[in-house]
Amino acid sequence: MPIPFAKLQGAGNDYIAIDGRDIDRDWAKLSVEMSKPAFGVGSDGIVVVQRSKKAQVRMRVFNPDGSEAEMSGNGIRLFAKFVLDRKLALPGADGGLVIETGGGVRTLWPMMQGGKMVSARVSMGPPTFVPKEIPVDGAAFGNPDRVYDSPLKAGDRTLKVTCLAIGNPHCVVFPDGPVEKFPLLDLGPLVERHKAFPNRINFEIVNVLDRSHIRARIFERGAGETMSSGTGSTAAMIASRIHGFVGDEVKVLLPGGTLKITWPGKGAAFLEGPAVEVFTGLWPD
Repeated sequence: MPIPFAKLQGAGNDYIAIDGRDIDRDWAKLSVEMSKPAFGVGSDGIVVVQRSKKAQVRMRVFNPDGSEAEMSGNGIRLFAKFVLDRKLALPGADGGLVIETGGGVRTLWPMMQGGKMVSARVSMGPPTFVPKEIPVDGAAFGNPDRVYDSPLKAGDRTLKVTCLAIGNPHCVVFPDGPVEKFPLLDLGPLVERHKAFPNRINFEIVNVLDRSHIRARIFERGAGETMSSGTGSTAAMIASRIHGFVGDEVKVLLPGGTLKITWPGKGAAFLEGPAVEVFTGLWPD
């Protein structure tokens, strides 16, 4: 039978949402097929609604190459809009929607207009900088405790990288020049699949504009460069914060739009951004 779906975007990061609670499919294969821009719907992946024993609902995220991601900051907002607009689940007493992800249980607080979700604030959980928890091969950087401004050889360049996980793994670099001129498409695949990162890694390059604004480009694991990324933006802000470049609340300027990240230096980080439904359709079986 054809599969109903919705195409959504948040700051230019687009996902296809599917209610998979009563559907048995090879989601990895379907993500590859649907994500193709010329032969499919075109997207940065799919988010699938499933039942959960830990939360109100479960989200699974699949990249365009078929790999499964632990978490997506933009994807979870788009997932929540799909769920709430269709009343597949409703917010709890505190106004939050509790969602099980591969990176842990997350709570999202929607902003509604006319019965539809237009934006949301998401608890992204606390970051970890412990290499084995990211995971990163700390021995490759000569430090089993933290990868902070550590040298990483990628092609003919040596990058100073800071690594962390915020539901999924990230590698952040602060280049000397503008991010627009950084050869991200050339170096992104080399960093993503570097032997120091056993599960591959998301790669962010960041310019600090002032204490409350940064500019970033993001190369997502399994997807390539994207217009934006929620976890990538959160990682970029956290890396900027631990370097002392920014304060507790930062707007991240991305090719697809702007996301706001709040993190006081410890505990959970919070992400705020829009969620827009672009169109719906039926995928032929």
